[in-house]
Amino acid sequence: MKLEGAVALVTGGSGGLGKAICKALAESGVSVAVGYKDGRDRADQVCESIAASGGKAVPVGLDQSSETSIKAAIDEVVEAFGGLDILVNNAAMAKGVPFPDLDALSTDLWDTTMQVNLRGPWLVSKYAAPRLKASKWGSIVNIAAMAGMKPMGASIAQSVSKAGTIQLTRCLAVALAPDVSVNCVAPGLMEGTELTKNISDAFRDGFKSQSVLGATTSLDDVAGQVVQFCQSETITGQTLVVDGGVYFH
Repeated sequence: MKLEGAVALVTGGSGGLGKAICKALAESGVSVAVGYKDGRDRADQVCESIAASGGKAVPVGLDQSSETSIKAAIDEVVEAFGGLDILVNNAAMAKGVPFPDLDALSTDLWDTTMQVNLRGPWLVSKYAAPRLKASKWGSIVNIAAMAGMKPMGASIAQSVSKAGTIQLTRCLAVALAPDVSVNCVAPGLMEGTELTKNISDAFRDGFKSQSVLGATTSLDDVAGQVVQFCQSETITGQTLVVDGGVYFH
């Protein structure tokens, strides 16, 4: 399916992966709403970069913990571009807490992680659904993590929240069929993102040593898979792991 003329909202669009996704969609002819909570300047830079390449993009403030903010953001996208065909639930958080240190994983951190990583995508999908259904070929792509496939990642909370994102994908695929496809990409360790900017060389090298390709996960590969899911006509409810082969060890 050609994406020329479609409209997309990318939550967390001003971050490293979000930027790559926004640019990949724009290169396919999609008008992009670059969602951000903080860092309007970074969202503006993404939009300027897309405009410089001949694409269309606008920054849209969105706090996915607030239903009022979500509704307003979706209305803003529709006002700017006339509709909404694609939603990419990319915004997320991860704070490192070793799995064995249960005391360090506070109730507040657990609740915040679930709110951002699971409740947020659910609410944005819920309020975007009428617009996506109206397009007759709407698409949602959720960004999970390989940590959602096995017990690993920044913390137990992050791992569980991403597992929930994968199941949310399956459930929404049923709920929104046949008008909207819902799929998920589960990346491995991605360099160049806010979530991984403070990782140690030892952690990075350890990931590479477990990857059959000996590499961390390419932002462009993840963004390209998002575009592929949006282009597909008969794929829904699926999760693709993009991790260089770590999952298969």
